[in-house]
Amino acid sequence: MSEYPTVENLRLVLKAPAPWKLKGEGIILIFRFKKEWVEEYAHLPKHLIGKFRGGLGYVMLVDYHESPVGPYHELLIIPGKFRKTKMQAITKIYVDSEASTINGRKNWGIPKETLPFTWTKEKGKDLISIKQGDKEIFSTEITHGVISFPVSTSLLPIRLCQTLDKVKFYTKPYGSGWGKLAKIKKLDINPDFFPDFGGIKPLMAVKVNPFTIHFPEPTYGDEFI
Repeated sequence: MSEYPTVENLRLVLKAPAPWKLKGEGIILIFRFKKEWVEEYAHLPKHLIGKFRGGLGYVMLVDYHESPVGPYHELLIIPGKFRKTKMQAITKIYVDSEASTINGRKNWGIPKETLPFTWTKEKGKDLISIKQGDKEIFSTEITHGVISFPVSTSLLPIRLCQTLDKVKFYTKPYGSGWGKLAKIKKLDINPDFFPDFGGIKPLMAVKVNPFTIHFPEPTYGDEFI
């Protein structure tokens, strides 16, 4: 279980500036969310309200085996594109590493929050649960097939514009791996903690194992990548 930040343990958090190279496995759920759903349910920060511009949306569940801050798990949503620039934004994200939370905010303006994960792997499926105290806020069972195919951000590019503490961070992560078609078998979400996409069928679900992804140094302000 991850520790929550205190004055004492914050002094011990590993400083890991960009760029980062990460390896692991994960699940990508691909959607085309409707504007009305995004505006009401996607946990938009104030600066993105009314600025949704469509595009593909992603929910990602990630098990990082290697990173500059060690292994950790992650759940995030990118609802689609925003603003006239049509860049993407992560609007909600949880990890189970305080070092990842602090460095993710500092390096790229990603609004990470820390909660404990349970991730169990069985033959052909993943069982994932996130809790706050004794309250389960997210749980899912996702199965996957056996036929592998290459996946890459060249097919599904990510161009992030994150705003944190009035600073804009522009980042273009890139990576590749091997995917297998997946399917959501069970899903339970507390909408107070994470956007409840349970009533929306994904266009595609993919289990990616293994993968490598690079997060370069961001640019800032009104510079565009």
